[in-house]
Amino acid sequence: MRKKLFIGGQWLEAASYTELKSPYSGEVLAEIPAAGPQETEQAIEAAYQARGAMAKLPAHRRAAILEQLARLFAERAEEAARIIALEAAKPIKTARAEVDRTIQTYKFAAEEAKRLSGEMIPLDAAPGGEGRIAYTMREPIGVIGAITPFNFPMNLVAHKVGPAIAAGNTIVLKPASQTPLSAFFLAELLEEAGLPAGALNVITGSGSVIGDRIVKDDRVKGISFTGSPKVGIGIRNRAGLKRVSLELGSNSALIIDKGVNLSKIIPRCVVGSFSYQGQVCISLQRIYVHAEIYDEFVAAFKAAAAKLKIGDPLDEDTDLSAMITPGDVGRSLEWIEEAVGHGATVACGGTSDDGRVLNPTVLLGVDRTARLSCEEAFAPIVLINRINNADEGIACINDSKYGLHAGIYTDSIHTALNAAERLHVGGVMINDIPTFRVDHMPYGGVKESGLGREGVKYAIEEMTELKTVMINRN
Repeated sequence: MRKKLFIGGQWLEAASYTELKSPYSGEVLAEIPAAGPQETEQAIEAAYQARGAMAKLPAHRRAAILEQLARLFAERAEEAARIIALEAAKPIKTARAEVDRTIQTYKFAAEEAKRLSGEMIPLDAAPGGEGRIAYTMREPIGVIGAITPFNFPMNLVAHKVGPAIAAGNTIVLKPASQTPLSAFFLAELLEEAGLPAGALNVITGSGSVIGDRIVKDDRVKGISFTGSPKVGIGIRNRAGLKRVSLELGSNSALIIDKGVNLSKIIPRCVVGSFSYQGQVCISLQRIYVHAEIYDEFVAAFKAAAAKLKIGDPLDEDTDLSAMITPGDVGRSLEWIEEAVGHGATVACGGTSDDGRVLNPTVLLGVDRTARLSCEEAFAPIVLINRINNADEGIACINDSKYGLHAGIYTDSIHTALNAAERLHVGGVMINDIPTFRVDHMPYGGVKESGLGREGVKYAIEEMTELKTVMINRN
């Protein structure tokens, strides 16, 4: 199956193609176009030329397109889930959950398109403002460059494309090299939903070729990027005066205070640690457990992790499958070996039987300086360390260059509020795992976890300009 680029409302051949292979089986799934400078220029110009028509498209029409898109996704939900499972090796039941969230995200975007508004400004609150009225309005910024990762190839794309359309912008979308089929599927649905030609352009290929041109081109007025801190910081440094929204790295952590009900907590913690092989931006990577319940927690967690089924992502019973590349398995094994060398104990896992799947791994007593504590593992690995009190856990969580989400389980309202105040992260989840997210909440981090916020309403604010209008009645 040979795919085509989607530029200016047309499906176009590219000069060259690459093979897309399944991370689980290695089978060839499709031939993917490798866009070069010429195709990238075409996509940017198409989006630039379409920006006027999109800006003039009334809110009810933008909303109707997004509503129709959500309906089309619902009609083809199983097909969408299979695409994700095949190209990303995401277990099919987890892929279905992503499709459900994608539908919700586009529904939220449709609703926000109708709510895009400003406010009245009481100018006479200041001397000299008498006899004047003023109001604000939000206008689209123009062309948005969206650069997306592999791990949520439909829903993280939706968090960029949905708000952009709702606000009246146009988009040049560069999906991850491993998950282009999801982006082409979206283009097909939006074409059917009636999106004006050029409003969405999908180009695939080398990030260094495509991404760099999108970031530097003056016609592109905003960049929305999800990926590694190294790449994100490079984008920020090259983008100039563009609007830039970055969702970068994390090593999300959780405090388990004494006195909590472990039978309720353990299943959530296992889901947070191992869902989609830990390849989730807010995957639970560090757990700090009060000394009084540490041994009980570790034993229960290991028992629950041992029940997870590893296998083909299309198998209905599979909980974990292949990581996105064998190289990521190799890196993870190196980090595990390093942690053990610094005194950590492997409680379970820590091995790969085929070089594609990393068995669910639990490490105990990991040193703060080990990469598994300091960096983002993006793998089915979780460390469980002992703490004497919640304050110690807060200090451990904050001792990180990242700050996306953190969580705490506690029966004390004072401990919970103290954590909410002192944790230096973008989101504090009280009595839940840091992996919790629904798609209309503000989402983003501090420190090297990024800039700006997603969540449809908040992303729209990043993708619009605020204009003030004053009328002198004197």
